[in-house]
Amino acid sequence: MAGNSFGSIFKLMTFGESHGKAIGGIIDGCPANLKLDLEKIQLDLDRRKPGQSSIVTQRKESDVVEFISGLFEGKTTGTPIGFQIPNADQKSRDYDHIKDIYRPSHADFTYAKKYGNRDYRGGGRSSARETACRVVAGAVAKQLIQPMTITAFTAAIGNIKLKKTYQDLDFQNIEDNPVRCPDPDLAKKMISHIKSVRKQGDTIGGVVTCVIQNVPIGLGEPVFDKLHAQLGKAMLSINAVKGFEYGSGFQGTTMKGSEHNDSFTEDGKTSTNYSGGVQGGISNGMDIYFNVAFKPVATLIQDQNSIDKDHKKVTVKGKGRHDPCVVPRAIPIVEAMAALVMADFYLMNKSSNL
Repeated sequence: MAGNSFGSIFKLMTFGESHGKAIGGIIDGCPANLKLDLEKIQLDLDRRKPGQSSIVTQRKESDVVEFISGLFEGKTTGTPIGFQIPNADQKSRDYDHIKDIYRPSHADFTYAKKYGNRDYRGGGRSSARETACRVVAGAVAKQLIQPMTITAFTAAIGNIKLKKTYQDLDFQNIEDNPVRCPDPDLAKKMISHIKSVRKQGDTIGGVVTCVIQNVPIGLGEPVFDKLHAQLGKAMLSINAVKGFEYGSGFQGTTMKGSEHNDSFTEDGKTSTNYSGGVQGGISNGMDIYFNVAFKPVATLIQDQNSIDKDHKKVTVKGKGRHDPCVVPRAIPIVEAMAALVMADFYLMNKSSNL
């Protein structure tokens, strides 16, 4: 199966399935002598793991990462960094009822038709459990690209949306609530909405906003590897993502050029930042910010009409342990994928100018 690796210089390849013995990855291209804070890596994994609050799946996984190569005395050696995360709480019997049935809006049908077989236990390789590997690699990348910082947060759950811009928010509030919204009052409404939807056996989507700060000028490789293009690819590779916009995004289409242009100031910065920190596919030193749209989780705790492997009409019974909303647990995944992109371009930029 192709498509299991990401990056050009700072590369990640992941392996494993949702209900296999373990998931893991190999990071290649990380420079030697980077002192890693393993506690920070585990902290990001803890932010993604299931069972952390009442509004996410209650699957219980400790998600403790074990590094098996590429580190010595707390520093990277310059060789491939191998790691694995055991699967401890998989209940494969929960999926016996869909062995020969295709769940609506899942990868069941497309995997079966493409490969001639499918791991029906939790979706196998198509499961979002694979994203834990991305979080580990992203946490390593975050430490490589310092002083750049990457902060993601919940900007919307259904129709409940933040009205403030990221500059008016206190990022310190993000981890103070399980929905990871920096507005405490709005967070309460979001949590209540998720719980209400869950009681109905249904699911809800939302939007994650991500902000990258302290970005150096010059990251990005025109013409096909533009910085925002790679960020878009990274985000759209995450399970359940349906949209990506950066800077002014679609709102920019309603503005005139005279309103939208970012005028330069004498210090080389811009008075506005509708460009979202990227011009001509290259970072201009301003904050990079973007939105990522997540669809409602496809697995419902209610019956749905579908077909089986013989294309006969069937009813898919809703059962198992699933997120009513993926957005809160997606925050560290969005940060991780952004970090992988920035690390790749950071290393690439080292060779772009003598």
